[in-house]
Amino acid sequence: MKQTVVITGASRGIGLSLTKLYLSKGCNVFALCRQASADLSTSGATVVEGIDMADDGVIERLKSALAGVRIDLLINNAGILRNEILGQIEFDSLRQQFEVNTLGPIRAVEALGSNLVNGAKLAMITSRMGSVADNTSGGRYGYRMSKAALNIAAVSMAHDLSHQGVSVAIIHPGLVGTEMIGGHGDITPDQAAERIAQRIEGLTPETSGTFWHSNGEVLPW
Repeated sequence: MKQTVVITGASRGIGLSLTKLYLSKGCNVFALCRQASADLSTSGATVVEGIDMADDGVIERLKSALAGVRIDLLINNAGILRNEILGQIEFDSLRQQFEVNTLGPIRAVEALGSNLVNGAKLAMITSRMGSVADNTSGGRYGYRMSKAALNIAAVSMAHDLSHQGVSVAIIHPGLVGTEMIGGHGDITPDQAAERIAQRIEGLTPETSGTFWHSNGEVLPW
């Protein structure tokens, strides 16, 4: 039986690459986005538009759009990156990043948690910038804080969903050359997708709730 994969933020970048990768593996893919790109529209995925992870109303939208769909893998990929400078903090910028990067994945799980089959996997695409131990350069207040908050939420989910047989992956994709960071990175979105899929494939109940670099390195909190 084909596995069903749901991916947020699927219109471009890592999300689009993950969509294409899981389609190539023969999966049924539900690609969630605010507005579909041309590449996503022609990918062969089931595209669900109008999904704004920063909006509480997305919970009912997701419940309705995926009613009755049994999910084997939910990948919370949608995220935004802003920059703030101490002394010139724009608090709306901080709030926007928390709404998308932290509360967005929680909204997705609130909406679709009951759709996850026993033995399903939940993947959070986070960042090592959310690591306290790894912060050696400062700055990026909203992004760092929102990803650190996502990390601890994901650990809580690993505990709370264990009775349902759901394992949780917390994955830093690497420095990926996406539009979000101006196209400059160490790896391409396609390479990141391959590595993320490897980490998800290797996820077990015993490793649920641990923080991984997509290259296989365990990261510090």
